Amino acid sequence: MTSPAERYARWRTQTQHEQSSSELTAFTGRYPFTLDDFQLAAARVLEDGSSVLVAAPTGAGKTVVGEFAVHLALARGHKVFYTAPIKALSNQKFGELVDWLGPDRVGLLTGDTSIRPDAEVVVMTTEVLRNMLYADSDLLIGLGFVVMDEVHYLADRMRGPVWEEVIIHLHDSVRLVALSATVSNAEEFGAWLQEVRGSTEIIVSETRPVPLWQHVVVGDELLDLFVDADGEAVVSHGPGAREDRQVNPEIERITSFSLPVDERSGGPRGKGYRGRKGTGGRHRPRSFGQHRPPHRRKGRGPDEGGGYGGVGPLRPPRRPEVVELLDDAALLPAIMFIFSRAGCDGAVQQCARARLRLTDDDERREIRAVLDEQLAGIGVEDEEVLSLDTFRRAALDGFAAHHAGMLPLLKSVVEALFARGLIKVVFATETLALGINMPARSVVLEKLVKFNGVDHADLTPGEFTQLTGRAGRRGIDTEGHAVVLAGARFDAPAVASLASKRTYPLRSAFRPTPNMAVNLLDRFDLSRARETLETSFAQFQADRSVVGLARRARELEDTAADYREAVTCERGDLVEYARIQEAITEREKTLSRARADRDRDRTRSVLGDLRRGEVIALPGGKRRGYAVVLDVDRAVLGGPQVDLLDTEGRRRSLRPGDVPSPPAVIDTLRLPRQDSLGSGKVRKDTAAALRRRLAGQDDDARAEVRRRAGRSPSTAATDEQLLALREELAAHPCADCPDLESHLRWVGRWRKSRGELEGVQRRIRGRTSSLARQFDHLTDLLIELGYLEPQGREGEELRPTTSGLRLRRLFSDRDLLVAQCLEHGAWAGLDPAGLAAMVSAAVHETRRDDRAPEVIPDPAVDAALAASTRLAAALQSAETRHRITPTTVPDPAIAGIVHRWARGAHLAAALEGNDLPPGDFVRHCRQVIDLLDQLTADEELGAVARQSIRAVRRGLVAQEIDR
Repeated sequence: MTSPAERYARWRTQTQHEQSSSELTAFTGRYPFTLDDFQLAAARVLEDGSSVLVAAPTGAGKTVVGEFAVHLALARGHKVFYTAPIKALSNQKFGELVDWLGPDRVGLLTGDTSIRPDAEVVVMTTEVLRNMLYADSDLLIGLGFVVMDEVHYLADRMRGPVWEEVIIHLHDSVRLVALSATVSNAEEFGAWLQEVRGSTEIIVSETRPVPLWQHVVVGDELLDLFVDADGEAVVSHGPGAREDRQVNPEIERITSFSLPVDERSGGPRGKGYRGRKGTGGRHRPRSFGQHRPPHRRKGRGPDEGGGYGGVGPLRPPRRPEVVELLDDAALLPAIMFIFSRAGCDGAVQQCARARLRLTDDDERREIRAVLDEQLAGIGVEDEEVLSLDTFRRAALDGFAAHHAGMLPLLKSVVEALFARGLIKVVFATETLALGINMPARSVVLEKLVKFNGVDHADLTPGEFTQLTGRAGRRGIDTEGHAVVLAGARFDAPAVASLASKRTYPLRSAFRPTPNMAVNLLDRFDLSRARETLETSFAQFQADRSVVGLARRARELEDTAADYREAVTCERGDLVEYARIQEAITEREKTLSRARADRDRDRTRSVLGDLRRGEVIALPGGKRRGYAVVLDVDRAVLGGPQVDLLDTEGRRRSLRPGDVPSPPAVIDTLRLPRQDSLGSGKVRKDTAAALRRRLAGQDDDARAEVRRRAGRSPSTAATDEQLLALREELAAHPCADCPDLESHLRWVGRWRKSRGELEGVQRRIRGRTSSLARQFDHLTDLLIELGYLEPQGREGEELRPTTSGLRLRRLFSDRDLLVAQCLEHGAWAGLDPAGLAAMVSAAVHETRRDDRAPEVIPDPAVDAALAASTRLAAALQSAETRHRITPTTVPDPAIAGIVHRWARGAHLAAALEGNDLPPGDFVRHCRQVIDLLDQLTADEELGAVARQSIRAVRRGLVAQEIDR
């Protein structure tokens, strides 16, 4: 017999379910279409009181589930937070919710915007919610649901850990709605969510709502990638997809006859190419969806070249030709992914030179009206640096670039015009794959290789899926089209495999940070803080992987044993012979390193002796060519540091580690005053004088260096230890074995298997409680530096000190370095512009190695930077001692630009003489403002920080923040 309490609980559950069912019915009435099964299933999970993970392809309608969570929260009298990874997504969702619910019920919280933070529905970036959780904000009272859009972003190296912090620290009563792109380990991620959040259902949909056709552009032709046995084109994904598809044999036939050529898109025009002023597909409605490829550009026949049909070499078509081909096939609007900013800008220039026009007169009038309204706030003096004239002309013709180097305002204009069908083609970097909704009928991939920050690597199946997921958006297009351009060495089966796989594993980027450590220990005892780290997705994945690693270790042990049995030689001990070989190799490396050290010492001495006006030849490495010395700083840490001007008028810095050997002084040049070198014109004139002075010199500066300076002589030929080892090797019995080479191959296999085994064993040891060990190393460092102090009878607990509480409020990649600068007064006495410059150095990481820091004409800034650099070196030493990844030193590469801006210069004047894109500058200023805002609570710097915010938050920067 049940108790009254149990009967009441059952009645309450039943009543809530009946009420929720009516809520789902009311909610679905908002939409003119029937919700998909996965959307309904996820909504019912929320009705039943559980959290839910929804993994579905781009464009499938995952946000419907998030919107139902908003509806359900309001119906039940709860608050709901809607989080997004980037501000652009937050702003977009805020606008959508305001349109739905009205402005009084919706708030927005980002790093620089606060609108109705106590509203029933608040849209925010994930970092804001993390900070609220650590501060135990009153805004969390009454919170019932949190929607985490793009939750797969937790794999991001820099910002991903924030997502895990939020998931771990949310109160148990809060229901989580996690919306993710299709990932291949959704079950693993869902299993972790169940551990940390309780009841969580996993809803996975791998079906695109809109059919996707895959194509390849070969020469002049747009061909289907997949066909059936009869040669008819088939859909690869979504409704109507066929499993019996095969690679189009016509593509393989054509590409098999082609010769490798340059893969760049800027090659010579094909025969018969001319500018266009009319388009074949412009006026077709967006619902026009009959499958049209294969297709050839108008006016081209099989005898007119272009590289298809095996006639001539295969070359990728030029970008304007691709646009024409898509337009003739009624596949516009399109997004063409080009994996470089310069490539995107170059594509716009190519289309402009080709006189490409994709708009009619009515569309041009509409575009002009939008541009006049949206760009009215930009001053005349800034129009040139923003290339507004070029931007306007391209937009009026129906094409534009979209990348992170552009001013955010210009990107938003492109997005708005593209969404309205006025811009037909957008040339974009891959960052567009995560971001606001830009509907496209087609997606074009110019190459299947991109730079990943380290080297050029092939696109992964997951990246291919993310990019092509933009093609064919629900409710807009009846089908989508993914297009790949065939270039030299094109491999059709490999492309087909890439287009068929849907592997996109989610890997945690979680790691303990100084800020996280003091926040955890301010809220919990030491044991609970360590347990919190142990519940992270990173540790969950590490623990699971140990099982597979142990199995691999057993396999390698057996393999190594088999190889060891095969390592035999009748003449003698083969392992001993191999050991001597290894000792020789190691000794040669030691001598080489010693030679490099001698060269570095010589370089340091030579750099210290350089004088202003001396013309030098550089030996290579990170710096090459000729340059003239502008200044030498002999006191800088890691120096001397030489300020150079190269033959192109660019300022560069040179330190001992930048070159393999000393530069050679070859001449002198009379220089203008140091303070006048801030002018771009003066630098260009000086560079011209330098080139005249170099007339008659060898074009290869390295040859001049070899003649005049050269490297330190090698000591390998006279080193007694090396000579003794070589004699020992020659006298070994195995040295005369006729099968020695074959025997040594078995030694190599045995050593390789032993090395792999030791590596796997280290990984097993490292992954067990790995995050807790990292946390322990970090807390030891924070105790040493005075941010934590032991408490309790035996010091078994840790609590933040006064300095630790200040670190608790600093959210930055260099949080501990910033705290050290505050602690030691490195930034005291700076004016607002000087503080902005130092904060710039604290938040900036150079994209390339070719931008030298400018000299800021302020002794206080110089002193602050020198003090900060010394503190960074001391911190790195302490971090290394505690086995923690060292914090990078302050990077003042663009601090001079920020300093000029904070002193009132307009944008063009602030950027003068630099190649920093305006969009990067505005985004950097937002990061500067964010950290300055954190400093406003500091007793010593608070007042200056507030003045500094006002100095930076003006003009275009303020317009972008306030938009």
